[in-house]
Amino acid sequence: MSPEENKFADVPLRVKTWIYIIIVFAAGISHPLAMKIFVSWISFQCFSEFLKLFKISSNTIIPSLCTGIAQFFLLYFFNIEQYFLYSCFVSAFVLLYFILLKTRVKQLYGVITALLVCLFAFPHLLFIRENTSGLNAIIFIVVVTELNDVFQYLSGKFFGKHKITPQISPNKTLEGLIGGVFLTILLSNILGFFLLKTGILVNTVLGVLLGISGFCGDVFMSYLKRKAHIKDTGALLPGHGGLLDRMDSLISNAPIFFWLFPLLVKI
Repeated sequence: MSPEENKFADVPLRVKTWIYIIIVFAAGISHPLAMKIFVSWISFQCFSEFLKLFKISSNTIIPSLCTGIAQFFLLYFFNIEQYFLYSCFVSAFVLLYFILLKTRVKQLYGVITALLVCLFAFPHLLFIRENTSGLNAIIFIVVVTELNDVFQYLSGKFFGKHKITPQISPNKTLEGLIGGVFLTILLSNILGFFLLKTGILVNTVLGVLLGISGFCGDVFMSYLKRKAHIKDTGALLPGHGGLLDRMDSLISNAPIFFWLFPLLVKI
């Protein structure tokens, strides 16, 4: 197999996994209750992957499951303001649990990172669905974010020559970033017109912000994996790695969209 053919050897497997991802995503956003369960499951899985990433505990199921269940009840019974307040208490109890296990200080930073991502970043997906144009908004943010990853991946494969983060993620290139953001702007305008009923200016700003922010989220996770000397955070998604490997761009994009979109539509 030539080097050129080898570059695309993993594409069929990635596409097959994408089909499963789309099916699970469609089921997860189909109903408000399903969405709460879906987000809590995401946090459970990603918290477990974080614990493995930072080599914090040999038993990742119990603390991850408790975190996911606690999050579900908070999402189910409380509004946004109350959720963030009580999530701080949940975070404090989780930190205390690992302190009692005599977890090293450096690893506690990893626990804090996991809590910020799982309890404070990912729940914005639910908040978007329930407070920002409903189902159309969650479809918009997830599709734009995930296809931005695909656009940057393919642009880098076809045209990538200049490394942009060689010490963190050697496969990321300037051409991949530019091509990905450009295509994301086009996609944002198409989906924004039909789903959000927003104009060119708002859709273009969203495309630029989500394209660059998604790249930063990806690089952030790549940095953590580089420090941990691993390639993937898990093996849940064949061809993609763990759920964190697939959700990394949403760490930054979901909060940005939730808080900035209401301001942009007033422009």
